[in-house]
Amino acid sequence: MDAKMLLGADRAHSLAMFAAVVEQGSFSAAGRLLGLSPSAVSRTIDRIEARLGVRLLLRSTRALSITAEGQAYLQAARRILADLDDAEQQIADQGAPRGRLRVSAALSHGRLCIVPLLGEFAALYPHILVDIALTDTVIDVAAGQADVAVRFGLLADSTLTARRLGETRRLIVASPDYLARFGEPQVPEDLHRHNCLNFNFRRAEPVWPFLRDGREFALTVKGNIEANNGETLGQLAAIGVGIARVGAFSVAQEIAEGRLMPILEAFNPGDVEIIHAVFVGGATTPARIRAFVDFLAARLSRSIAGPAT
Repeated sequence: MDAKMLLGADRAHSLAMFAAVVEQGSFSAAGRLLGLSPSAVSRTIDRIEARLGVRLLLRSTRALSITAEGQAYLQAARRILADLDDAEQQIADQGAPRGRLRVSAALSHGRLCIVPLLGEFAALYPHILVDIALTDTVIDVAAGQADVAVRFGLLADSTLTARRLGETRRLIVASPDYLARFGEPQVPEDLHRHNCLNFNFRRAEPVWPFLRDGREFALTVKGNIEANNGETLGQLAAIGVGIARVGAFSVAQEIAEGRLMPILEAFNPGDVEIIHAVFVGGATTPARIRAFVDFLAARLSRSIAGPAT
């Protein structure tokens, strides 16, 4: 191996070590992960900082903190390491798709709609290791934090490729028990007398849209419980706490079992959320990513919208 190749291998090793230090939070934890001593890890970080002429990490007796320059270096390191992994996988993918596939999905949608499909996918592609993370935090796919992310709603402009998987409509639901106790709303304005359960997102407002005589209007509603996902709101509605407006996918089972029922459907404006898979596209996209996105598009487009679409 010539000097340039040795230098490249050393740089890649240094990038991986720096990323491990940041992710693990200490030299000792990164060392245990990589099978190295804390001093060896520390010397490598020192050499990187000396070569760049900037401080990447601030050390104290209690913790490490990353500088702005370190954050930029970390993002670049993740991209480079992901590119190296993809290059190796493209060669391995000449046969059956294989390798680790990192998937990010929202908590409720992932648990209810993505996870139940993984057994079938694993049977179809036994050489792909699916590494799935369910979180409502937006993962930076472009920076290499995931290979595929499943996202709802409008997408921000980016260099990522987006594949439409389907859509889900919104429903207003309540349990038969709740309606027996408090009466079923016949028009949207009746909701002022009901406990309406809402999302707690900062961007969300307690305003529900409706359609009457071809014209849309919004109604401000109030309730005594808020949550960060539709599955929780649906669960609360199913036990009779109040009325919720959620994505149909999150309450499909409860409706099928009779524990929830859609109400005010005559005033439903028909608004939907589009669901996409986002990933780094192009001719070099690994086969394992293409296989997974194709699989999701085929399965979810048939089932994701929920009842009464």
